[in-house]
Amino acid sequence: MMVAGKDIEGAVQRLAQMARAAGLHVILATQRPSVDVITGTIKANFPTRISFQVTSKIDSRTILGEMGAEQLLGQGDMLYMAGGGRISRVHGPFVSDEEVEKVVRHLKTQGQPEYLEAVTAEEPTDEDGAVFDSTGMGGEGGGGSDLFAQAVAIVKRDRKASTSYIQRRLQIGYNRAASLMERMELEGIVGQANHAGKREILVEEEEGGF
Repeated sequence: MMVAGKDIEGAVQRLAQMARAAGLHVILATQRPSVDVITGTIKANFPTRISFQVTSKIDSRTILGEMGAEQLLGQGDMLYMAGGGRISRVHGPFVSDEEVEKVVRHLKTQGQPEYLEAVTAEEPTDEDGAVFDSTGMGGEGGGGSDLFAQAVAIVKRDRKASTSYIQRRLQIGYNRAASLMERMELEGIVGQANHAGKREILVEEEEGGF
């Protein structure tokens, strides 16, 4: 917003309008409640608002259109403004990471995921079908054992284990990188992903390059 305010403002406005038409919920957050960030156009497209404790009456007016948020106590204390403009004081509960993971585990048992293949489709490789990481070593386009060995070596050496990291290093599609991570988990090389998508590396550090 500070660099290209008008462009971002227009994009946010279109996003909010299309979300309403499609029945989607859009959540927009900012740590700087100033008029050059929360513009009139943006406020008009987000009639439902929440304000936590702010430092001044001006910030409260910018978010809600009236004072009050500067007197909140923090720790989840907030003012909630519904679409009609009526403001209520509510308290947001604290949810620990452990509780979030527990809820996610429960939801995962309720049914198998249904992925949109168009979203996770692999990007095309080069003409030869070869895949190269940044070290210049090639892997098989079919994602065979050579590619898996490369992925394992990268995890051991760099001590980073995530699908996106493997995807960037080997320059492969997300589906293939996710399959490599799942195989490493099954073989005890990495642990399960936590709520943030991070995995514990269960093998010792790789000595030297590959």
